[in-house]
Amino acid sequence: MTITAIEARALGKRFARRGNWALRDCSFRLPAGRVCALVGVNGAGKSTLLALAAGLIAPTEGGITVLGGHPADARPDLGYVAQDKPMYPQLTVAETLRMGADLNPGRWDPDTAERIVSGGALDRDARIRSLSGGQRTRVALALALAKRPRLLLLDEPMADLDPLARRELMGLLMATVAEQGTTILMSSHVMAELEDSCDHLLVIGDGRVRLAGDMEELLAAHRLLDGPAQDGTSGAGPELGQDTVVVSHTTTGRQCTALVRDAGAAPPDGWRAAEPSLEEVIVAYLRNPEVPGLALDTVFAAPQEATA
Repeated sequence: MTITAIEARALGKRFARRGNWALRDCSFRLPAGRVCALVGVNGAGKSTLLALAAGLIAPTEGGITVLGGHPADARPDLGYVAQDKPMYPQLTVAETLRMGADLNPGRWDPDTAERIVSGGALDRDARIRSLSGGQRTRVALALALAKRPRLLLLDEPMADLDPLARRELMGLLMATVAEQGTTILMSSHVMAELEDSCDHLLVIGDGRVRLAGDMEELLAAHRLLDGPAQDGTSGAGPELGQDTVVVSHTTTGRQCTALVRDAGAAPPDGWRAAEPSLEEVIVAYLRNPEVPGLALDTVFAAPQEATA
């Protein structure tokens, strides 16, 4: 039986002050030991989902379990790096790391903390408030990884880092997964970074799950078709078969390109099939919210109808 790191059922969060739903009717399951990319446009609900998984806020409807229980009960086994990397600004780097060790007796890994901080050549006596964004990221990641979490939640963790530092720390994250079996749920806008490092995908659009599942399986479920526009694809393509879902299509003159979801049937006469890129699939689902979402674990796939 596959162990579940995070499971959400009809999860929703509404902020009363703003009066809008940040998340609505979200259902998915993240197996343990995976590196999951959390993708969506700004305001899609990614940070809200991570805060719910961290137990920092409570859902308005539905539920979420983390490591088999309530998110608050999972905190000793949870590492969380928020987008703004909150830390005590008056403390020095050395004092911050000592605090991390004191708060995590018996599980703190000083070698990991030292390796992350040393990579940025940080002054241990520098106060947190004096650090650059990238330096703060290093300290925050050191705190999260050195406690040896079973689940690591990262909200745009690499946004403040230069390309070399991003590559170094992504390598460290992957080594952590390999050595300790840590599950990672990480939001990011850098598609190349996700495709190289992640094996699971969760796409959120307008507060709802648009795609969820193993990355290779999601890509294998889609094809790019090129063919003559007069064959009907510009009209959503019934000629492509009843079981085919046209996720997106563009027409240039007499030529049409369509991203389709189907069972792998042979393309119609005159059409060419190709494998789409991860970015093409993600962008198509985010741009076309009327297309039904796809959650490969159908046990956890919830209806995606609009709710007033």
